[in-house]
Amino acid sequence: MLIESNQPAGESAPEGGDSSSLRQWLSVGAVAIGAFAFVTTEFLPVGLLPHIAKELNVLPGTAGLMVTTPAVIAAISAPGLMLGAGRMDRRLVFLLLTGLLLASNLLSAFAPNFPVMLIGRALLGAALGGFWTLATAAAGRLVQPKDSARAMATILTGVTCATVIGVPLGTFIAGFSSWRFSFLATGALVAVALVAQFFLVPSLPSGTALRFADLVTLIRRPYPRRSMLMVALVFGAHFSCYTYVTPFLLRNADFDMSTITWLLLGFGIIGFFSNFAASAAVTRNLKASAAAMVSLLMFSLLLMPLLRHSQPAVTAVVLGWGIAFGALPLCFSVWIQRATPDLPEAGSALFVSIIQVAIAVGSLVGGTVVDRIGIPVDFLMGSALGLLGLAALASLGRDAEGTGREPFVCEATPE
Repeated sequence: MLIESNQPAGESAPEGGDSSSLRQWLSVGAVAIGAFAFVTTEFLPVGLLPHIAKELNVLPGTAGLMVTTPAVIAAISAPGLMLGAGRMDRRLVFLLLTGLLLASNLLSAFAPNFPVMLIGRALLGAALGGFWTLATAAAGRLVQPKDSARAMATILTGVTCATVIGVPLGTFIAGFSSWRFSFLATGALVAVALVAQFFLVPSLPSGTALRFADLVTLIRRPYPRRSMLMVALVFGAHFSCYTYVTPFLLRNADFDMSTITWLLLGFGIIGFFSNFAASAAVTRNLKASAAAMVSLLMFSLLLMPLLRHSQPAVTAVVLGWGIAFGALPLCFSVWIQRATPDLPEAGSALFVSIIQVAIAVGSLVGGTVVDRIGIPVDFLMGSALGLLGLAALASLGRDAEGTGREPFVCEATPE
């Protein structure tokens, strides 16, 4: 059974104690499968965007609403769902949200037109915000305190695996079947995640309910507020461009769809290993690790349009981009957890919400730029946002260095 810790706010969880059991790690694995399913569903349109836009008769920029819509809904549902859930058992909430994800995939797969597709994507957004808030806040509750950082990294591995396998696999399936079958295949994956969570995730009772006042408290604190701005700028930079990477590679860099599939696979594979490498670097120096990855992201976005006439150069830049974004979710997740040790669920809710706002605004503005000016200009805009994110990171100063040295905080201990 899991109980809330009585440990004073801001103190680290004890590092000693027994190792986590196999059953506890299996529960983490079940949540990681859910993370894989959610991220695969969220970004499946990235690789399928030309196919869907053509069949549903919309412009590529308009088709980008398939990424914008769930992000907008998720930005609202992240804090909203947790406020509404009160003290409901978090296990039950996990199951309900994964069930909603399954419905989203099925509706998207059979959508007869673009408005119905957006309804399916809105269902994804309703589930997405709550899931990520729970996943980041509950990671330390599923295992022994000393294993909480590893549990978080394992769940985030589901994100990188989705980038490695999910988006390229969806593109591959669409190549020999159809984009609709890609959504059906993802729905089957969601069903597996739902079954795994039903049997493996233990009861996660909540001793306290998230209050609106907790969110206001964090927003009023300068350090968490500035940290959220940094996250928004960097994620906005990434998704204003990543949403349209397939059309860019197809139209501006003259890649064929088969090569694009393999290149997106390479993006994910190198990001997967980058995530593991970052877990060690983050422990040593969180701020330096984040700064290095934001810089790499910024230069990658800048070089994409400048080197678009050289396919080998574009390939190298895409892989560098994969290294950067493979590490950034872990860097920022740990950053926010350490910046909000006394209000972990509130911090997770705001973190997820601000990411989804960044995805929504980034993909929406990016789509407008793509349709009216062109994809290369969109990448230059993304690079500028990355530079602003790096400036926001630098402005955090010594506070960030101190935060980077704090131990990872666990909010509960197993009994």
